[in-house]
Amino acid sequence: MKKETFDILMLHGRPASGKSEIIDYLKNTPEPKRTHRFHIDRFEEIDDFPMLWTWFEEDDILEKMGKPRIHTTSDGFFKELHMWDLLIERINIEYAKRVRDEADYHDFYTTIIEFSRGSEHGGYKYAYKHLSEDILRRAAIMFIDVSYEESVRKNRRRFNPDKPDSILEHGLDDDKMEALYKEVDWEDFTAGDPNFVEVKGIRVPYVTFPNHDDVTTGRGDALGDRLEENLNKLWENYKRR
Repeated sequence: MKKETFDILMLHGRPASGKSEIIDYLKNTPEPKRTHRFHIDRFEEIDDFPMLWTWFEEDDILEKMGKPRIHTTSDGFFKELHMWDLLIERINIEYAKRVRDEADYHDFYTTIIEFSRGSEHGGYKYAYKHLSEDILRRAAIMFIDVSYEESVRKNRRRFNPDKPDSILEHGLDDDKMEALYKEVDWEDFTAGDPNFVEVKGIRVPYVTFPNHDDVTTGRGDALGDRLEENLNKLWENYKRR
């Protein structure tokens, strides 16, 4: 039987654009329906937020111990820009472990890889240079498009100070949002072709999911219909990549 699901779905967008809500929606969609409507198999996630949050926690511990911070400054920025590249390399390692440890992994699983990148720290064009060819050859990309203003609004609304490590409830200070994510390079990254980006000589299909009207927060029929429309378009290009 021919496989009808993505091997890897890359999920991008500004913070609070709706990425985590989409994943939550997919988790709560029964598997046969999810496979048929969205071409998403049983899935596992690789998200760089828990990785970077661990760095902040470890650095806070080191500071309390009177030791120098390793990854981040005390006001919550990375010490060096190459830390963003390190996160991508960590994603490569996490993915390689999964396909190593389970034979025919993608016969049973879709991997959803989630991260955000702003122009200030290299953008998507630079981040994709660090992704492994194993990921690029199996990947399709969906970018969740919201304005900077909408991203800030939703980031403020979702933030729970009692759960700053939560996938669905974490947030950034306004100054960090402006510094890191006001400018994104998605349009420049995809300017060469309306359906594919080329990285390391590999053509990777993409689709831009418009979310200016915020269909993700409610996780209702409007989200399902828009997901189906965009992922079916992406699937058609994925088959001919």
